[in-house]
Amino acid sequence: MSTAKSRLRTALTILIAATGAGAVLFSLLRLRQDAAPDGLFPVLTLALCAAGLGTQVRIKIPRLDAYVTLSDALVFLALFRFGGEAAVLVAAATVLCDRLHFTRNLPSLLSSAASAATSTFLASLAVRVAFGGAVELQGPPALLVGALVVVTLAQSAARSLVFTVCEGGAGDGEGLLPAWGRNLFWTSSAYFAAVAASTFLARLAGLVGFYPTLGSTAVIAVAHIGTGLRASRRRGGRAKKTAARGESDVKESKAASDAAAQENEGLFRSAFDHAAIGMALVSAKGQWLQVNRSLCEILGYNEAELLTTTFQKLTHPDDLGTALANIKQLIKGKLPVYQMEKRYLHRQGHAVWVLWSVSPVRERGSRALHLIFQIQDITDRKRAEERLLHDAFHDALTGLPNRSLFVDHLKLAMARMQRNASQMFAVIFLDLDRFKIINDSLGHLIGDQLLVGIARRLEACLRPGDTVARVGGDEFTILLEDIHDASEAVMVAERLQQELSVPFHLGGREVFTTASIGIAPGTVEYTQPEDVLRDADTAMYRAKSAGKARHEVFDKEMHTVAMNLLQMETDLRGAIDRQEFFIQYQPIVALDDFTLRGFEALVRWQHPTRGLISPMDFIPVAEETGQIVMIGQWALTEACRQMSRWQRRFPSDPPLFISVNLSSRQFTQPDLTAQVRRILAETRLDPRCLKLEITESVVMESIDSATMLLRHLRELGVQLAIDDFGTGYSSLSYLHRFPIDTLKVDRSFVMRMVDNNENIEIVRTILMLAQNLGMDVVAEGVETKDQLALLRKLGCENGQGYYFSRPVSVGGAEKIIAETNAAPAATANGNVKPMRPTLVA
Repeated sequence: MSTAKSRLRTALTILIAATGAGAVLFSLLRLRQDAAPDGLFPVLTLALCAAGLGTQVRIKIPRLDAYVTLSDALVFLALFRFGGEAAVLVAAATVLCDRLHFTRNLPSLLSSAASAATSTFLASLAVRVAFGGAVELQGPPALLVGALVVVTLAQSAARSLVFTVCEGGAGDGEGLLPAWGRNLFWTSSAYFAAVAASTFLARLAGLVGFYPTLGSTAVIAVAHIGTGLRASRRRGGRAKKTAARGESDVKESKAASDAAAQENEGLFRSAFDHAAIGMALVSAKGQWLQVNRSLCEILGYNEAELLTTTFQKLTHPDDLGTALANIKQLIKGKLPVYQMEKRYLHRQGHAVWVLWSVSPVRERGSRALHLIFQIQDITDRKRAEERLLHDAFHDALTGLPNRSLFVDHLKLAMARMQRNASQMFAVIFLDLDRFKIINDSLGHLIGDQLLVGIARRLEACLRPGDTVARVGGDEFTILLEDIHDASEAVMVAERLQQELSVPFHLGGREVFTTASIGIAPGTVEYTQPEDVLRDADTAMYRAKSAGKARHEVFDKEMHTVAMNLLQMETDLRGAIDRQEFFIQYQPIVALDDFTLRGFEALVRWQHPTRGLISPMDFIPVAEETGQIVMIGQWALTEACRQMSRWQRRFPSDPPLFISVNLSSRQFTQPDLTAQVRRILAETRLDPRCLKLEITESVVMESIDSATMLLRHLRELGVQLAIDDFGTGYSSLSYLHRFPIDTLKVDRSFVMRMVDNNENIEIVRTILMLAQNLGMDVVAEGVETKDQLALLRKLGCENGQGYYFSRPVSVGGAEKIIAETNAAPAATANGNVKPMRPTLVA
């Protein structure tokens, strides 16, 4: 039976050794450089601490000839923080170093290391199976307790198995399984304490950082070792005084105590010298007494150089006062420990940011007060924070201040002017002209390069104390301080425009740009920086609307206009629901026989308090805000419904048509064709009696898509006209591609025909072009008899204007229809006269 047990023990020992060796090899292959936030260095530091100090702090397992050490807690810390591979390697290395104190037998050393690797590997495997990966120590308490139980049971089971099989843990005649169960009970109680301690350390590392936690643990371990050392010395003293013992026993006891003390001091010195963070022992007056390698590397000095100086000389002057004040509190006993972020001066002259922790300690024997410094280099973190702070207040593309930082500077300027009215300032708001065209045609890369180039030129034009910022895509603001009056800001604006007029060389080509500039002089009436920016922006828009490439100085009239526009925008939003819009109709007349051909529908707005508002005022606002789409749909529906009624009431051959303008916003609606089809169906109007007018510039913005849309509208049966022909982009080369029925000659040509032969030739050309393309022509703005005569002589088919009638209401239009149908409109001798004299404006 004993032979069988021996064979089983030998087999299990070989199995455990092979498993341990495989676990170590597997961990070496799997351990990655990113196993810890800073690579493998934290794992190596933890292994060093566990091997150097952890094995000296022990807890005996009750009823067993075995121990649980601080190293076991540090192994579990590696398991929780860096994963199973790191824990296996730390455990193997720790046991190997610990066994070197007792034996140099290589098989014994490797067997012990393999046993530790095996038990740790099984514990990490249990964690992965139970939790599917790493344990989240910041998670719910129930999950944390479960993790503790799983790790404790797994490690205890493996460790007690190794102890039972390989280390004689089974009594004589006792079976391996009962012995393993007995050992498991006592081992698990001790290991639970080690696992709990490692959990505490892991959570503490998550709160204060890995290195401060490890450094504190090392200090506690050293203190524990020192306590053991003092106890050993006391035991040695008592042994010396004991008369019952022989002189040889006293000498042996003293020798043992001295050896233990030397060993503990050596371990402390090793941990101190090789700590991953800077550590130092400093006198109460600031003299460096002991320093380690890490501190020398952080500050750039060697040990001898540091020991000849004080920490005050190496502390940044801006941080020295706070540091000394708190050290005084430590010396007086008012603070147990102090921690702060401070700067040291590196030997090369630059500042080094550190996390500085200071605690007092009394020297044994003399009781002199010294200070223990723990110094962790956080320079990289502080630089990252500074970069984040810079990025939060600066534009990423140009590097200029952004809107937030500009507003802060503007607040300071306003505060200075409130204290002293002579310290004037001004804000310049600059917006690039045609930047979208440059961006769309040359690409966003060239556009970005242009913005960077403009930023550099703006900086070059300003004084060092002025602030230039990028506050939008192609918008820049400039804060001019310490000026005498607004004329200085005007001079700066002129200099900026002159500088920007020089071409930029980007991507192998010359790029030209101009800017519209608004200037808002600072006054004591301003209380909010947003108001100054608003007024500068308002002046900029005035400059842009006045022709671009110019500057304007803000005045109160601009604000009044802006407020009126804002109020108009607000009033427009509910005008349709309040039925404030109505339509007037202006006749379109055949010039050969003066018969009524149809009407153009014109939208009018009757404001409840401001009265009749001109379309020249509200149409641009509606276009800009997008409300023109709803207004246009309403106008199209009302015009079609009214023409349908007139055709039923006043039938004619050919039937009258209604002409309705489409805004640029309407024309770009993706469902425009469906809208027109629906409106025609609702109003029961013959599509041939609807003529849709589109301006020449709208059609030319996107020729291909406009051509397709016009064809879709023509397929509905409606007629199409180009309004204000000759005033927009040159469309002569494309006109034959458009399915157009009518060209409308702009009133600016018609009104100047009599006194300007050039305008006559323009109208003649348009008429010839329309005739060649099979289109008819309507001349707008006919106001005099001479204009009418010239148009008839040139062969213009139709006319529209005050000579025939102003725009009229529904009743007025019905009167015109009735009277025109009842009486001819030409004299027998061929002289021209209007439809009816009573209709002439």
